[in-house]
Amino acid sequence: MSSRETIDDLLEEARSRIDRLSPEQAARELQAGGILVDTRCADDRRREGTIAGAVHIPRTLLEWRADPASSHSDPRIANLAARLIIMCNDGYSSSLAAANLQRMGFERVADLAGGYRGWKAAGLPSESA
Repeated sequence: MSSRETIDDLLEEARSRIDRLSPEQAARELQAGGILVDTRCADDRRREGTIAGAVHIPRTLLEWRADPASSHSDPRIANLAARLIIMCNDGYSSSLAAANLQRMGFERVADLAGGYRGWKAAGLPSESA
């Protein structure tokens, strides 16, 4: 019988393989052409606000929308060479999502450490809910 992995184990493994960007680093990457992918649910986006220019793709659909081979791909993000920055509320599910995309061949994927709330706490621009 194999040993069980906890969510903390999965998160640690994912974060050991991906780029994690501070809000300030992410803002610079966006200015240089990076694509911010907001995986938060519509309720969170309405309640807390959004970041201008972010592509909203719910977490449950991300891999299908990102995969260029998928019949459900989204041309805004379905480019293996794109600099995708994945964002959730606090920077946890985005780490797991970014690791999945990396496994799918996205070599320049990163996640936003601290998520949307970290972005707001850093005083970076956002749009009101």
